[in-house]
Amino acid sequence: MAKVGLIVGSLRNGAFTRLMARALPELAPPSLQFFAIEIGDLPLYNEDLETDSPPAPWTRFRQQVRSADGILFITPEYNRSIPGALKNALDVGSRPWGRSAWDGKPAGVISQSPGALGGMAAAHHLRQVLLAVNLVAMPHPEAYIPVVATLFDDSGRLQNAQTRELMTAFLLAFATWLERFPRSSLS
Repeated sequence: MAKVGLIVGSLRNGAFTRLMARALPELAPPSLQFFAIEIGDLPLYNEDLETDSPPAPWTRFRQQVRSADGILFITPEYNRSIPGALKNALDVGSRPWGRSAWDGKPAGVISQSPGALGGMAAAHHLRQVLLAVNLVAMPHPEAYIPVVATLFDDSGRLQNAQTRELMTAFLLAFATWLERFPRSSLS
């Protein structure tokens, strides 16, 4: 079983990205086990804090990333890019120099927005950053989820059949992608 760390780009409790993250276990093959890696408590990256005792949230975050066999990012689009908190998390995980928690891990990207393009610009920007920190993003299929505000029922359950099918197919492909990589030594 592959341990997949879920990183949600939005900090808002009721965010559609959080609702999507909650929907994934029900749609995934049994070979994937998900756990949340929270980013909201990470202090902004500042190399001055990179001492023998870095901030505890940084240490927790880096350990969680290292323990994952793969990382799945679920991001909204903010101003044609990714949220600042997500970029900060990528920076925190990539440091200190030479000891990146991301190094060589397989990853996947799901983007979404209330608009018609489904966060496509955010997904492409995120993929650029993933390349820079040596995360290996699954190239295909891509998952851009448009009009996300219409996809969930009042209880927060993903009720749109077409999106459920898309996410099921995406997660099957992601499970196959993860099989190409060795498991985390901390699993």
